[in-house]
Amino acid sequence: MLKKIISQCIEEWAPKDIAWVKDNPGLQAGSLADEAQNIFLCLELTEKALREAIKKKSNFIFTHHPLIFQPLKRLDTQNDKISGLIELLFQHSITLYSAHTNLDFTKHGVSFQLAKTLGLKNIDFLEHQENLRYKLVVFVPEESLSAVSEALFTQGAGKTGEYEKCSFHFKGEGTFRGSMNTAPAIGKAGSFEKVSEMRLEVVVDKWNLNNAVSSMLKVHPYEEPAYDIYQLANKNQNYGAGAIGSLDSEMTDAGFLSHVQHSLKTENLKYSAGSRERKIQKVAVCGGSGSDMLNTAIAKGADAFVTADVRYHTFQDADEKILLIDAGHYETEFPVLTEVKRRLDEEIKRQKSDNKVYIYSGTTNPVHFLINIGEE
Repeated sequence: MLKKIISQCIEEWAPKDIAWVKDNPGLQAGSLADEAQNIFLCLELTEKALREAIKKKSNFIFTHHPLIFQPLKRLDTQNDKISGLIELLFQHSITLYSAHTNLDFTKHGVSFQLAKTLGLKNIDFLEHQENLRYKLVVFVPEESLSAVSEALFTQGAGKTGEYEKCSFHFKGEGTFRGSMNTAPAIGKAGSFEKVSEMRLEVVVDKWNLNNAVSSMLKVHPYEEPAYDIYQLANKNQNYGAGAIGSLDSEMTDAGFLSHVQHSLKTENLKYSAGSRERKIQKVAVCGGSGSDMLNTAIAKGADAFVTADVRYHTFQDADEKILLIDAGHYETEFPVLTEVKRRLDEEIKRQKSDNKVYIYSGTTNPVHFLINIGEE
């Protein structure tokens, strides 16, 4: 299986175009043109993780956090950690690929997997992205409707929530008169024509728009097809930030804190004191640094908000309003690797490949805690 197919599988789920503008998702080092052997997953690349990938005979490594955030000024393999990792990658012909904030902002991505790990149901985005979609309207002869529709669908048009190949069409009458330099598919040059046409409407994401139009034009029978493009203000059902859902049954503050510890396999939580009489059922989450969404979580009626990297004064803002929990950056993002593996395993099966997908057996978490310090 080509490495390019692996990257396409990831990008169909988490398009690079939805990433934060200052992010650097995608290819980090190596090539996507050659064949993949095994695939290795970790949250970020460390030398220990890379050594394990080599032992697993993996020549494609996926990470959530990109290795390269800023342009490199030099490759000093002796004194710079990133340069040393790049050298080791090239020595073993390993491709490094990352999906960062695009994996945060996609459906079933980082925050959705955190919500599922906590046992939440009826999960939706805490905040949907807006202004990322367009409506493409094209006028086509009825006999060409199917071909034009399929051309659009192959480029990602017609996807809404859990549905795909969504469209709307109805019959009408079109008119035209081509100059003597035209060769119309219907009628004659220089003649005023009335033709029965179908108005076809599909919704398409911004990053798929140009390809959708090009694909449509290739199969459309007219020399100069008539089509319209409208920018939509609708909230996007497939992309957004954070997630919100509900527990099967209410928990106390203490019970929910214990539940988070057990679910995320961590003994270390920071949380706001709040009210000990509160019941927890509606829960908001945001994997990684999501404390800026606190007010959104409160406005959505969440009883608790689980995220990471919470600032001191943010805990003050949450007091008495919501149970705010800082469960750790690594801990709230790591669950997504299981979903990445599941999707890649499915693609390997479709490709009838014998590649294997491994998740790093260790931890790349750089944060450590000192517990129960005793007297000297």
